[in-house]
Amino acid sequence: MFTRLLVAIDGSPQADEAFEQTVILGRRFGATIVVATVREGRPSDSDIGAMLERAGERVRAAGLKAELVQREGDPGPVLAELAKGSDVALVGRRGRSSASADALGTTVTALLKMVERPVIVCGGYPSPMRTCALAFDGGDTSRRALELAARYAGITDSAVHIIHATDDRAAGLRVVGAAEATLSLQGVAFVTHIDPGKPGDVVAAAVKRTGCDALFAGAHVSRGRLSAISVSHAEEILRHTDIPVVIQQ
Repeated sequence: MFTRLLVAIDGSPQADEAFEQTVILGRRFGATIVVATVREGRPSDSDIGAMLERAGERVRAAGLKAELVQREGDPGPVLAELAKGSDVALVGRRGRSSASADALGTTVTALLKMVERPVIVCGGYPSPMRTCALAFDGGDTSRRALELAARYAGITDSAVHIIHATDDRAAGLRVVGAAEATLSLQGVAFVTHIDPGKPGDVVAAAVKRTGCDALFAGAHVSRGRLSAISVSHAEEILRHTDIPVVIQQ
C-alpha cells in the first residue's frame, strides 16, 4: 500500500518526529524511504550532507532502503514534485497550539494543492498507527479518505471509528450510512460516532475516548484550490489532536 515514503528533514524537532514516524510506517510496509532536504540558503552543504547521512543510517538500521535527496528552492513546490513519485508524504506538524492561525502550514498546503497523494501530518510523538479513526462528512474527498482508511485497516486488521459532527442525529445517520456500507462490503469492522459540536472538538473527544492513534480525513481540494471553510475544519482537527492525520484530497 505505502511502499515508497517521502519525508523532509531540516533539523527541527517537528521534522525529527515526522522522520521517526516514517521509519515506523516504513517497517510495517517494507517501504523505501526517500529522505529529502530542501536548502533555502542554510544550513551549509556540509551540515546538510551530515544530516542526510545520519538519516540514511537510521533507515538502513531499520532494515529499509534509503534514498537521500538534496534540493534547493522553495520547500513546498520542491517537495510536491518529489511527492509525485511516492505513495505518501510525511511532514512535521506546525502550530499545535489552539491559538495558532495556521495548523496546516505552507508546506502541507502546497503538497495538497500540487499532488494527488495522501499527506500525513505527524503528531508530537511516534505512533504505531494501529487503530484508525475517520473524520467523515460525506463529501468527495471524505469518501476517498474512507477508501484509503478501509485499505489501511484491512492490512493492519483494525476497526475503523467513523466520526461525524452534527447537531442533527437523523441527518448524521444518513451521512455515515455510506461509510458503513463501504466498510461492510470490504469486511472491515467499524464503530460509528455521531456527536454534536464542532468537528475539532468532536473528533478530539472521540479519539481520546477510543484510543485511536491514526486519523484519516479529506482535504477538500477542488480544481487545485483549498476552500477556506474546509481548511479551517482541517486546521481545527489538527489543533485538537496530536496523532498522525492522513489527509486525502
